[in-house]
Amino acid sequence: MKVLLLQDVKGLGKKGEICEVKDGYGKNFLIAKGMADFATNAVINRYKSAQKKAEEIAAEEKALAEMTAKKISEVTVKILQKVGANGSLYGAITKEDIAEALSKEHRIEIDKKTIELKSPIKATGIYEVEVKLGGGITAMLKVDVEAQ
Repeated sequence: MKVLLLQDVKGLGKKGEICEVKDGYGKNFLIAKGMADFATNAVINRYKSAQKKAEEIAAEEKALAEMTAKKISEVTVKILQKVGANGSLYGAITKEDIAEALSKEHRIEIDKKTIELKSPIKATGIYEVEVKLGGGITAMLKVDVEAQ
């Protein structure tokens, strides 16, 4: 019996491969547990079209991330914060503050979890912050912290 693997099966093959297995193993284990399906032309064509669609979606998401990375690299975010007598900030600038300022000033929406702060920002000045957009795409965002 020929089956199309829908996920990796140890000792048999990888996802998307067509394997020859014994009838009992194929019907009672692989197909019953959703690990494989009968390798008919209709099933193979449906699997290939689903893979192609997933690749197209991934390519669109990557293009969008690259475009967002280019926009982020070109802008500088200004954040006004209260400063103490010795020149240090009250509190620290957080990832959430940076994401909110980027959204307000430049209308670029990013998740605060994508921002990487190497150390807390506790003084005025210009800082470079790394933004990881997924798929190995990163951008450097300039953050200008000024006294209020």
